[in-house]
Amino acid sequence: MDSLFADEAFDRRPTIVAPGAVWVPGFLTAEAQQWIIARYADWQSGPVPPHATTIAGHPMSVTTIGLGWHWQPGRYDRRAVDVNDKVVLPFPDWMTRLGRQVLESAVAVVEDAQDLPQGTAAVWGFDPADYHPDVALVNYYDEHAKMGMHQDKDEFDPAPVVSLSLGDTCLFRFGNTETRNRPFEDLRLASGDAFVFGGPARFAYHGVRSIQPGTAPDAGRLNHLGGGRINITMRTTGRD
Repeated sequence: MDSLFADEAFDRRPTIVAPGAVWVPGFLTAEAQQWIIARYADWQSGPVPPHATTIAGHPMSVTTIGLGWHWQPGRYDRRAVDVNDKVVLPFPDWMTRLGRQVLESAVAVVEDAQDLPQGTAAVWGFDPADYHPDVALVNYYDEHAKMGMHQDKDEFDPAPVVSLSLGDTCLFRFGNTETRNRPFEDLRLASGDAFVFGGPARFAYHGVRSIQPGTAPDAGRLNHLGGGRINITMRTTGRD
């Protein structure tokens, strides 16, 4: 019965979800997933521990580690002034390379689309060679965590956001730039999936409705965390 609801039972072809938004299922190999999960263990023991950011007086249900910059609503700082005032870990060079590889895959999906004119990926700002992310927000979701519909709008640079999923599958909602309500698309983002949004979709509302416990593949299991999901989002702050 469980196999009826496994990720393999759903359509997992690369998809243009909306203009400027591309889903690339299975981007990370099993080996890459294991390697990045091991890096998360390193980040956990870094100068700034995983922490729940407070928004409007309420802590988020996810815990966050910032690489390159520390994020609070409306601002970025090098120091985690609201946690322990320590300088965050640097943004790793390998993540820049990985982000560019994701963008290359997204460009290929766009170029293969028969109903889009040539050059659409460039219009959307999908330029792998010129992609220079400088911050990653690494969020951990336990099986009860969610994230409401929101926009990623604290960056000065409108370069695309590159997202990677590890661990249990989440039910992800990707909406529009005007409202938290319809129209939107609901997707099952599984371990190893990549998602890119830029250009006309850069400021689209999006969120995580739920985590599906026990759905991680062997390579993506977060046993040291008791299960759950890790999401890495790379952005370009445009800040000095």
